[in-house]
Amino acid sequence: MRKIIFTMLLLPFLALSQNSTEYGVFENALLTPNPTQISQFEKGITAHNKKFHGDGPYGARVYWISNGPNTGNYVWSMGPFPWSSLDNRPAQEEGHDADWNNNVAPYMTAESGTQSYWRGHNELSRFPKDFTIKNLLVDYYDVKRFKMDDAKKLVEKVNKVYAEKSQEDTYGIYTNEFGSTKEGRDLAVISFFDKSGWLSRDNDFATKYESLYGKGSWEQFGKDWFAVTDGGESELWIFRPDLSGISGDVKVAERE
Repeated sequence: MRKIIFTMLLLPFLALSQNSTEYGVFENALLTPNPTQISQFEKGITAHNKKFHGDGPYGARVYWISNGPNTGNYVWSMGPFPWSSLDNRPAQEEGHDADWNNNVAPYMTAESGTQSYWRGHNELSRFPKDFTIKNLLVDYYDVKRFKMDDAKKLVEKVNKVYAEKSQEDTYGIYTNEFGSTKEGRDLAVISFFDKSGWLSRDNDFATKYESLYGKGSWEQFGKDWFAVTDGGESELWIFRPDLSGISGDVKVAERE
């Protein structure tokens, strides 16, 4: 079985050094366990995370996907980290690679390990208070070529509405560092929530948007958004603290 290169999930941004000019990057991988060996997979990845990914920029969290084509798959997450830190990540000499190859990889299918790198955008995100990660709604959007700047400007307008009208909502905005026209996942919005009832709520966002930008502005936003994107897709992720190397606790101070 081919060697898996570890990846990290899009999560709230832990602060990089204030003296660094680098930004936080997330490395994402989709892990598919053999359906007949899920218990062995979970046992192996838990031990691996506790041993090698229990703190710092290499701390790891694990999520389980509960809907869509990837239902039943896991997301292994680490970081965030500056690009330069990849040069010092746990590797073969520390026994890291051997542990993964011997105790995790044998219980996954051959197609596991699809990777992507994502950049977090604090200026477009909303993390108003400390919270503990539990459930995530991950919305992916396929941004048209040369239209990312336009898409970000529209996200800025939405962010302003949340900042003024829905201040308790918690979400992060991320962009794919190596976007693919084939994959169609260029921009992601991750909403963090505790109770499943949150999914059925009506926060009357259109009214709030128009109270800030004027009558008819929400309809115009929809037209502008579809002009810069080619659709999207959504997934629900459930945090698995039992499989993770670090907890789901997120502190506001860590993002400032």
